[in-house]
Amino acid sequence: MAKTNDSHKADLNRIIESAKRMGVEIKEDEALQWLTNMAAYKESGQISLDTRSGVFGHNITMLDFSDKELEYFRRIGKIVEFEDIPGKVETALALSGSSAQSKIQTYPGDCDYFERINIIAPTRDEACNILAEIMRKKALDYLQGPDYQLIEVKFGEYPQDIVLGTREVKAGSPISWDPAQIREGRITGFKKDGTPVTVDWDDVKNNPGWCKLDWVVADPIRKQLANASNMLDVTWEAPGGDITPLDGYLDPYFQEVYLEASSVPIFSKLSQHVSANALEEYVNALEREVYKYLTKDVNYGKVAKRMYNIFRLTGKYEEAAFLRELFDEPSTVLYQIWSLIRTIDDAYIPGSSITNEQMVESTDRLILEVIRALEGDEETEIVKHLLNLRTALANPDARDMLTAEAEAARARVINIVNNFFYEKLVAFPTIKEYMDEVQTRSH
Repeated sequence: MAKTNDSHKADLNRIIESAKRMGVEIKEDEALQWLTNMAAYKESGQISLDTRSGVFGHNITMLDFSDKELEYFRRIGKIVEFEDIPGKVETALALSGSSAQSKIQTYPGDCDYFERINIIAPTRDEACNILAEIMRKKALDYLQGPDYQLIEVKFGEYPQDIVLGTREVKAGSPISWDPAQIREGRITGFKKDGTPVTVDWDDVKNNPGWCKLDWVVADPIRKQLANASNMLDVTWEAPGGDITPLDGYLDPYFQEVYLEASSVPIFSKLSQHVSANALEEYVNALEREVYKYLTKDVNYGKVAKRMYNIFRLTGKYEEAAFLRELFDEPSTVLYQIWSLIRTIDDAYIPGSSITNEQMVESTDRLILEVIRALEGDEETEIVKHLLNLRTALANPDARDMLTAEAEAARARVINIVNNFFYEKLVAFPTIKEYMDEVQTRSH
C-alpha cells in the first residue's frame, strides 16, 4: 500500500530533526515533494521524457536533474560525442555521475558523459574493427582545439606484462593512450629482461575492454577548467538482431540523463537487453565501491554519493533524502575544488591548447572559492599551495613543482571533505549502521 502524505511528513520530520542536530539545512517543501515522488516511482521502471528540454532518463534519475546548465553540457557534449554512421553506428549520449544530479549537487566535480554505441556489423571482429577506427578518428579529430585538450584514451588491454618507464604493468591491465601514442598508433616499452615490446592500436582491438576518453575543457564564460570524460558502452548488433556487449556487460540506465530525444529509438532497442537482475547487479557494484572508499582509498564524499544512489534505488528514502541535502551544503564546494586542482595539473602538458592564461584564471577562481568556504589555518594552508601552483604555471620547466603543489593542496582539501562527510554520515544512525555492515563484508 502506498504511503499517505501524512506518512511522508512524518518521514520528513525525522529527517529535519536529524539534520538540525548536525547543522544541515533542509529545504522542507522540496524534500517532501521528493519523498512523495520517490514513493510513486517505487514500482515503476518507466522512462521520463521532458518534452520542453528534450532530455530523458529513468524516472528516479530525472527527479535529480535540472536543465539550468543544459546548454553548457550540450556544448561540451559536441566535443566528446561520437557521430552516427547510418546503417553502421548508432549512438546515444547521456550525462552521468554528478552531472546528471545537477538539481542537488550544486558543486559537481567533473563533466561526466556516458555514450551507448551500437555497431551493426556481420561479425564481432568487424564490429571491433569499426570501434577501433572510430575511437582513434575521434581522438585525432578532437585532439585539441581553442577550448579543449585530449588527455588520454582508454582502449584495449595489454596482451603481456610490460615495463613503461619505471612502471611495471601486468597483462590484462587497461591501456591508457596519451595523445602522442594515439598519433603513433603504438606504445613502446620493454619486457623485464630488457627486450623491446611494441603494442599497436590494432593489436588490441578484438579485446577493447574499458573504453573511455578524457579531455580538459575551458569554459570561456565561467573562466573555469573542467575534466570532461566520455565512458562508452559498446554493443555489436549481428545480422539477426542479436545484441552483444563488446566488453561482456550491458550497463543499466539508473544514473543517466540522455541529452537528445532523437536517441529514444536506440535507447529503447538496447534497454530491452539489459539484464533482468540489472538493479541488483548495479547496487552490488556500488556497494563494492562503498567498501573500497571506506577501507582502502578512503573518501567519504565518494561514499556519500554512492550510498545516495543505493538508498534511492532500494527504498531507503529517509537516508537518501538526508544525503540529498548534504550535497548542497557550502562545504561541499571543496569537493569540486579537489577535482579542479587535478584538472589544472592535467592540462599542463607539452603542446597543450589550454593556455597558461586559462590555467591561471582557473586557479584564481579556486583561490576565491577556498577563501569563501574556509577560514583560519585551513584556508591559509590551501591558499598557500594554490599560490605556489599559480607561480609554477608561469614556468614551463616547473612541471614537478606544479604537480607537487597540486597534490599537496588536493591532500589538504580531501582531508577537510572527508572530515565533513564523516561527521555527518556517522551521526545519522541508520547510515552509520549501513557503513559498519558494509565494512564487515569481504568484497
